[in-house]
Amino acid sequence: MGAVLLEELRTFTARLQCAEAASGDPGLGIDLLDAIETLKSVGCAVQAVITDDVATSIRADRRARELPRAEWDRGIASQIALARRESPNRGGRHLGFAQALVHEMPHTLAMLQTGRLNEWRATLLVRETACLSAADRGIVDRRLCSDPAILDGVGDRGLIARAKALAVELDAASVVRRHRKAVSERRVTTRPAPDSMAYLSVLMPVEQAVCLQATLGRDADSLIATGDSGGRTRNQLMVDLLFERGTGASVASGVPVAVNLVLSDETLLSGGHEAAQLHGFGPVPAGIARQLVADAVDRDTETSLQRVYSCPQSGALTAMESQSRTFPKSLRKLIDLRDRTCRTPWCDAPIRHHDHIRSRRKLGKTTARNGSGLCEACNYAKEAPGWTARPVHNPGRTHLIDLGTPTGHHYRSAAPPLPSAARQSEVEAVLIAHLRAS
Repeated sequence: MGAVLLEELRTFTARLQCAEAASGDPGLGIDLLDAIETLKSVGCAVQAVITDDVATSIRADRRARELPRAEWDRGIASQIALARRESPNRGGRHLGFAQALVHEMPHTLAMLQTGRLNEWRATLLVRETACLSAADRGIVDRRLCSDPAILDGVGDRGLIARAKALAVELDAASVVRRHRKAVSERRVTTRPAPDSMAYLSVLMPVEQAVCLQATLGRDADSLIATGDSGGRTRNQLMVDLLFERGTGASVASGVPVAVNLVLSDETLLSGGHEAAQLHGFGPVPAGIARQLVADAVDRDTETSLQRVYSCPQSGALTAMESQSRTFPKSLRKLIDLRDRTCRTPWCDAPIRHHDHIRSRRKLGKTTARNGSGLCEACNYAKEAPGWTARPVHNPGRTHLIDLGTPTGHHYRSAAPPLPSAARQSEVEAVLIAHLRAS
């Protein structure tokens, strides 16, 4: 039955892909949008049920084989993530979402199955009731979702407000505990933004965030009022003040930490146009990369250049051999530069572990070819029973890994190529500029 359903689903998907547009009829177009939105919600509900069933089956199998309890859940979220072409972190969220709907929020699941609630709004309900017991969560589910008319026309903020109000009414103590836990998880993170920029995100208590923004705004207004803005806008001044107070250095003095910038020799020295790679952030236009290096030199910032060699055809980083059991510093650095982020497909988390693809237990060597950069979660997940990994022979091309899951599915991960100059030569040099403040 399952195989027949899968084939029917694939046939329907192919038909939907070939469906004609509304042919200039806006009314029909709106009806199609509505129908497809309902289809998305129904699909999400089915995914949740299947996800819970997969997790339950895997746990039952491991329990029957008398594996240690700590092994029952290992790698399940990663398998779900790979099937959904998502990161393992997202896979864990999908798993938690599915379990909450199936076991504790049947009315929310029913609304999702009928298309009266979309995945995002169902996620908000799951999130806002996460601190409650299963019984209290069921009460919120019934009071908000037993009748589709209750949330009809209510926006996301209104939905969140209603769920929060009910959570406080049912168990105020758990809401307080959740707040305390959230405060303990305050953190600072960065992520790439368009146009060679980056977002600096600070998760902190709301009163601290409001105070910080107000202080930066007040001091920026003061600089503008006294004529000391230097032509900068209020927003620009607030960013510069944050940088200066956080680092103790002025904006004009340069960046006081190491920045790994990978670029070809022609980009740096001959006006080449190929983008550079800023480790951990992605591509940087050639002109901006040259400017970063030039600014570091002009400001007397300590700058060092190190040559790393890549294949002229594929741009793949040249392998380095080692007989040591653990990856030495130079080999770890090479893997970091080659892989950039976790090598699990669809996971772009920072590299935390340097892993033997073919384990030492199976006589795997400590080499660049047999090494990969993984985040902590992915490295632990692949140690679960049934997972396999092997480097794929791919001479003259980028580094390739075949990853197998306990269900027999296989996924391939290719390392991104390094920047390489337009000209062809036997070996092309890639310069890594470490920009450090003196």
